[in-house]
Amino acid sequence: MLVDWPLDRLRDYLPPRDEPTDFDDFWATTLNEARDAHWPARFEPYDAGLTTVEVYDVTFPGFAGQPVRGWFLLPRHTTGRLPCVVEYIGYGGGRGLPHEWLHWSAAGYAHLVMDTRGQGSNGSLVGDTPDPDPVGLPQTPGFMTRGIADPRHYYYRRVFTDGVRAVDAARAHPRVDPDRVVVAGGSQGGGITLAVAGLVEGLTAAMPNVPFLCHYRRATEITDAFPYGELVSYLKTHRDDVDQVFATLRYFDGINFAVRANAPTLFSVALMDNVCPPSTVFAAYNHYAADDKDITVWPYNGHEGGAGFQRTEQIRWLRKLLATRSR
Repeated sequence: MLVDWPLDRLRDYLPPRDEPTDFDDFWATTLNEARDAHWPARFEPYDAGLTTVEVYDVTFPGFAGQPVRGWFLLPRHTTGRLPCVVEYIGYGGGRGLPHEWLHWSAAGYAHLVMDTRGQGSNGSLVGDTPDPDPVGLPQTPGFMTRGIADPRHYYYRRVFTDGVRAVDAARAHPRVDPDRVVVAGGSQGGGITLAVAGLVEGLTAAMPNVPFLCHYRRATEITDAFPYGELVSYLKTHRDDVDQVFATLRYFDGINFAVRANAPTLFSVALMDNVCPPSTVFAAYNHYAADDKDITVWPYNGHEGGAGFQRTEQIRWLRKLLATRSR
């Protein structure tokens, strides 16, 4: 069943944004500090048993220079600099195993898959990156409320910074064309994609699928599904922290990154998605600043969205975009 407004209302939904006055300074300071802690990313050859793809085990400096793991895949028997897709992972998943990420290298792209710190134990994609938590205050089980009392210590400050530094690592690789870097991901990965698109200049494209981490206040008011349910559970207990929680989340709302994003974009949304309700996705899409933007609507799907069908849409859309830019 539909979980939100009809599509015609969603297409016009442009809610007011709640943005702190120091939003840009906060993120500029965060990223400058991370880059000051720079050390060279490591790309170590990895034998994954694959004959058509070169695989590298990646470690690069993320937030505060902390090591973040990933995979880097290259189509074998290619030369020169390739366009690169930097991909971020859905909630609870880690970088998994190389053979689980063959789609972009099969399409002819370099592909950097970023592990998500602290995650990767949800029964599917395994993770390898710890999250040194500097505060350790009480939280709801999961990641949504880790450090939420202060934006400086909030979990997604570290994750979004890792996402930016993943782009830096990809651009520095000798087989990557630094002027043709794309960011992509689904759900949590879509939210990270939006954050990076708003923080990094010169991206070729951004492809957020059914993005999470957008329009938090509305999300908590219209769905009790997790992970937004973690915020609700936390506030049921910490009744006097509502204002502080949403003051923190203003720094991490996909809507506030979307208005700063100028790379061409292809979103997706599912109208029966109770995990990332359609109005939260359209809020980010409608605020997205680039003129070159499109959204694929899956009317009878839940949080799985378009799945493989959306992957096909992305491959075709990106191929056309790159061909247009090469003329």
